[in-house]
Amino acid sequence: MGKSEIFEKVREVVNEKLNIELEEIEFTSDLIDDLGADSLDLVDLVMAFEDEFGIKVEDEDIENIRTIGDIVNYISKKMGNEDSDDDL
Repeated sequence: MGKSEIFEKVREVVNEKLNIELEEIEFTSDLIDDLGADSLDLVDLVMAFEDEFGIKVEDEDIENIRTIGDIVNYISKKMGNEDSDDDL
């Protein structure tokens, strides 16, 4: 799965969990500042991403995830796509 596919799935999860319109969710969107997520929202999102992508997000990694792009890149690496050819 390439980064563009991951990005679309991430957008869908954020849309569902935060009730944000898809067109408002950009690669550079900050989860807290731009999308209004609070700490409980972040926990809910992490659990949803783990379920959606079949990955485990380590607790120490969560503090480094601020934007949609951070999420996409993290999931891509966890799925073994570190050198994905379709960067966004």
